[in-house]
Parts: sequence; C-alpha cells; structure tokens
Amino acid sequence: MSGIACLAFFSFACTPAQKTTEPEEINYISYVDPYIGSGEHGHVFVGANVPFGMIQAGPQNIHKGWDWCSGYHYTDSVIIGFSHTHLSGTGCADLGDILLMPYSGVVRTARGEQDNIEGAASSYYKHSNEQVAPGYYSLLMDNGVKAEMTTTERAAIHRITYPQGEQRLLINLKEGNGDKAYDTYLKKVDDNTIEGYRFSRGWSPQHKVYFVMKTEQPIASLQVFNDDAPAGENELKGEAVKGVVTFEATAPVQVKLALSSVSCENAAANLNAEMPGWSFDEVRSAAEAKWNDELAAIQIETNDERAKKIFYTSMYHMFIDPSLYCDVNGEFRGHDDKVYKADTWKNYSTFSLWDTYRTLNPLFTIIQPDMVPDFVNSYLSIFDQQGKLPIWPLVGGETECMPGYSAIPVIADAYMKGFQGFDAERAFHAMTTSATYPKQKGVPFVLEKGYIPCDKLAEATSIAMEYAVGDWGIALMAKKMGKTAEYDEYLKRGHYYEQYFDKSLNYIRPKMDDGTWRTPYSPFRSLHGVGDFCEGNGWQYTFFVPQNPEGLISLMGGDAAFVQKLDSLFIVEGDLGEGASADISGLIGMYAHGNEPSHHVAYMYPYAGEQWKTAEKVRWIQDNFYTDKPEGVIGNEDCGQMSAWHVMSALGFYQVNPSNGVLVFGSPLFDKATVRLPEGKTFEVVAQNNSKDNIYIQSVTLNGQPYEKAYITYDDVMKGGNLTFVMGNTPNKDFGAAPENRPTSQH
Repeated sequence: MSGIACLAFFSFACTPAQKTTEPEEINYISYVDPYIGSGEHGHVFVGANVPFGMIQAGPQNIHKGWDWCSGYHYTDSVIIGFSHTHLSGTGCADLGDILLMPYSGVVRTARGEQDNIEGAASSYYKHSNEQVAPGYYSLLMDNGVKAEMTTTERAAIHRITYPQGEQRLLINLKEGNGDKAYDTYLKKVDDNTIEGYRFSRGWSPQHKVYFVMKTEQPIASLQVFNDDAPAGENELKGEAVKGVVTFEATAPVQVKLALSSVSCENAAANLNAEMPGWSFDEVRSAAEAKWNDELAAIQIETNDERAKKIFYTSMYHMFIDPSLYCDVNGEFRGHDDKVYKADTWKNYSTFSLWDTYRTLNPLFTIIQPDMVPDFVNSYLSIFDQQGKLPIWPLVGGETECMPGYSAIPVIADAYMKGFQGFDAERAFHAMTTSATYPKQKGVPFVLEKGYIPCDKLAEATSIAMEYAVGDWGIALMAKKMGKTAEYDEYLKRGHYYEQYFDKSLNYIRPKMDDGTWRTPYSPFRSLHGVGDFCEGNGWQYTFFVPQNPEGLISLMGGDAAFVQKLDSLFIVEGDLGEGASADISGLIGMYAHGNEPSHHVAYMYPYAGEQWKTAEKVRWIQDNFYTDKPEGVIGNEDCGQMSAWHVMSALGFYQVNPSNGVLVFGSPLFDKATVRLPEGKTFEVVAQNNSKDNIYIQSVTLNGQPYEKAYITYDDVMKGGNLTFVMGNTPNKDFGAAPENRPTSQH
C-alpha cells in the first residue's frame, strides 16, 4: 500500500470457525520469525495477538514518521509502553491505543524524547532481552521490569515482574501512534478495576476505543494527570488523561484488559467471556494453538529450513488483518458513529483493499473460505453506513486512502466463485451505486468522458485504471446474474484503460481535459501524491490491465510486440525524478515488486504464450526479495499483501484477473505443498525435480492426467486432488504456448 500517500491525513465480534488440526501436530509457529519485515520499510506489527484478532498487544516506540507506522521499528531502542491496537505493514500511521508502561520508583508520566528520556517513564531496551513469537511477546527493559503479554481475540493479559521499589503502571491515554486524542477518560471502579476510553483522530477520521482493565493484585492508588500535570485521584476526563497505578504486591503483577468500540460495559463483557481466569500460560497456549491451526492451512515439504521460516512468517503476516471489529454480543460502532449489531455474520475492519484485492483476498477464497462471506457483509454494512463501499476502512472510519473502489473486485470474485452467505442483489446494488457515486474521486468524469483528465485531478490515470478493474468485475457478476444491460455497460467501462493507451508510443499516457495527451511526457517520471500516477510511473501503469491482458496484447500489436515490451520493463533503467514515491521499491528495471500495482505483471507472459518467462521472473523475485532478515520484506507489508504474493506464488500459480478465478502458472517453490480445503479435502501441489536451477515447467499432470494449460481454475483446485509439475533447468517453450492453453479474462 501506499506509504507516504496518506501522510497528508496525519501522521473488532467474532472468531473464525475452528478447523481440525493437522494429525502430524506440526509446530508451525516454530518457523515464524515476527522480526521479518520489522526493519527497513516493512512496517509489520511486532507483539502478541491471535489470528484476525481485535487486539494487538505490543511494544511502542516514539512515533518518528513513516517507518514507525506499526508503532515499532527494529532499529529503535526506546520503549514508551505497550499499546493494544496496531497496524501491520501499512504506509500510514494510526492506533497505538491504551498505552501501558510499567516502571518502578518515583511517580512520573512524561514520555521524553528520542535523545533524552531522563526523568521520563520510558526506558531503553535491547533485542537480546526480547522474545517474540506468535501469540506471545516479552521484554526485559533496561529499567529492570519484565513485561510479558498474550491475548485472546478481544482481550490481553500482561504479566509484569518488577525489580525492588514501588511498582507503578502508567496508563497513557494521550499517546497514540501518529494520531491525536481529543477526548479521554479514566476511572477507578474498585480496587481491582479501572475503565475508560480514548477517542482520537488520525488516518481514520474518528476512532473510539473503550476499555476495562482488571488487576489480579489490589490497586493501592490511582493518581490521575492532565497530560503531565497532577489532577487528583481515581477519575479524570480531558484531552490527554494519564493515570499512574501503584501496586503493593511483591509477586508478579497480572493485568487483564479488553477493548470495545461501543462501551465500557461491552469491554467488560468481552473480558468476562474470553478471559475469566488468571492463567497467563493457559491463554498463551490457547493463542499458540490458534496460530498453529491457521498456519496448518498449507503444509509444505522442503529441506530448506530458511525457506520454511520465510513461508510461515508470510502466512503469519497474512493472518493479522483484517481485524475483528465487534464485541461478543455482535455490536460495533459504524462509520456514522452509530452502534450496529452483527447477528448472523461477523464484522471485520482494517481492510487494506487497494493492496489485498490483488492476491490476499483471492488466496483467502482458497485457504480461509469460511471468512469470505463475513468480509463481504462487512463491506455491505459499511455501504449502509456511508453510502458507498469501503476504500480503506479503519476501525470505525473511512480513510479514503488509495485510488479505485477495491471492494468491488473482491465481492465479484466471491460471487463468481459461488460463495453464499451474503445477499447478491444487495451486493450488486452496492457495487453499481459505488461505481456511479458522484462524490467518488473522478467518477463524474468517467461517466461523462470515459476517462479522468490529468489536468483536473491528481493521480487521475491510476484512479481511472483502477476503476476499470472493478468495472470488469461488475460485468462478470452481471453476466452471471443475467443482467444484460449492466453487463454491456460495465464491460465497456472495463475497457476504459484503452482511453489512455498511446499507440504511437506503446505506453499508457495521461490524457488532458481537451482530449490531447500530456505533453511533455516521460514514462519514467513519478511525482508522489500530485502527479499522474499513484505510487508509480508510466512504465509500471502501462501493464496495469490485470482484468484483460489479452486486450493489452492486442493494443500493443500482438504477442511478439507485447513480449518485447514486457521484457523491456524488467531491464530498462531511468530516473524517476525528484519527488518520486518512496513506495517504488524492489526494482527490476522498472518493475517494482515493493508496490502492489506491479504484482500481477510477471504473470502476464502466459497470455502471450511464453509461460517460461514468468517462471524466470517469479523464481528470481522469490529468491531475492523475500528473506529471513528484519529487512526481509522489500516494501510495505500492507496487511498481508506482500506476503500473500510469496505464498500464492510458492504454490506455483497466481490469480491475475482479481475477479475470475483463473490461476496462472509460475514456478512452484517447494517439493510439495498440501492445501487444506473444506469438507476434509486437500489439494496437493508437487514439483518433481525441483531445485534452485530447475525453475522451468517441463510438463504438468492434474490428478494423474496430462495437463497442457498454463493455468488452473479455482473450481478445479477446490475439488481437491493433485497437481504435479515436472521441473527442469531449460525452458519448455511449447508448454502453454498454444492459444487454447493460455489463460483468459473470461467475459
């Protein structure tokens, strides 16, 4: 996603159904390294959580800009506390709610600064005193306090071991992560209970978090502060409330805390339902079991232990978001600040849709099918709240971040794949209403002109091309529903990328209001936030037609011309210019794997009959851009999208068109991968003779029968069975080359 695109804005009901654990009882979490992606620009969450949980309990650094979007960066050494909401992999900062900082000695509330924490409640720390694993986080800070935490879906438990001296716990409701609190409240209810709330504005225009905190040991006192100014005891309301709890216990202190977007009463109900006892180890064991169960969705066989670590860490990152966004009674706060109730479905938020519609959401239809209807119903609920489908919804607010209406291809994909559990007519209405919504960026221009003029709207070309992807999905859905007029209209709109194709140059090129081309024009030039393209340039967006690669091939003059142009993308060099987006990373020529608009591009060769070139590019990306180091994610992780590309590609295929269920072959990474499917079925992907050198597909069988196509359909995968690739070190240029064996956009 977007990195800096959103900096101008500022810098939770229901658990998925439990699945049967693997009989082998493999300890998948032993392969997960949460540090991967915590350095460079990965921006991943480091801390304790359960899959798709509302709560993420983890360390928080002082927010210092883009690389602290998750609240934590591997290079840091100052800890200001442990907060309970975090983003993972995004390019914008927010959350960091309900910050707890344990320390001993005299009462203090100041945060301090990066270069001076003298007299502050903050502490220095070292990675050597840190333990991170799925469902568990521990840190022995330089102040002598050891903080451990683990979670359920909506609650966290902290085990705090103090050194000698007064035992303090700072509750900081002022501090978030790049947002600003505007209303906070803290109250001691009894000797073991504190409640309150934090309302803030940041990337999300409004974000309300209520909490209840229970302590195992009695609270000796609660001193309250207006920012750092003493304001009495036990209760305070204001913009920047802080409280210092003092314990008299000598044993380790245990604190439980649950969240709600609705009320303190609901937070208390969440806590009582999910964490009635005080056994830290039992909660941790349950969290680990949940992670093992989810990670068991794909079992790989390889002798490369490093590859296992990278793969299962990628899956771990895929299962942090979307995040649960409703209480145990189904209630949640909507984008209109009203309280809603999910009675027959499960509500989620933190949908990084511009990123995830490309790979993560199609992959979820295979390995998380139970959750797909809940995601769609969550989108439809947001439509009811705000009048259009979500763009980038974040815990009760619409960020409006990134171009396109990316919920649309996700809904179309679910419908085309036969998912039940949501109202298709209601969904189609929401899709077409959003695609004609007059307040949606540039939509009036699309309706009037068929394109968005680059002299009327920043990033116009990217916005319009994203819309065309969604419109193609609407067309596919309309056809299946028997809506002929809508099919014709939206298929035409799905071709609007053609409006931007300059045949004299063979590039996508921005178009002015008067119909002329942008002049002068450099396909290398990128101007972040105010240019013609969103986090990209003309080279990258020339290939941004995932919905219809065949149409792009035709525009370029046929297979040979297209392949030559695509080859050039991976080798050409040029200056992006001053002001280019920092998100354009992971470059191979002008291909940018560190940002999502390029993610389908390596898989376009099979549409022109040269599948072997996809195998080359995909395997190189796998080997070089995914590592086991803190900087092991080549760009923003983006709520699982960057990792999803790795996971799906490792299986040997990729869904180029995000709404049609056609999985294009690449180069399988492992000797064998077994995908868990519903109804006890499995789908095996076997790569015979696989090695670092044997990257090319020689032949394929499906369920023992010869298979000539350069793709497989979603329906065939979900039937279960066996897909076997025979690999070699030289290309079989005939494989998938015949027109009848090439993938199609299906319209």
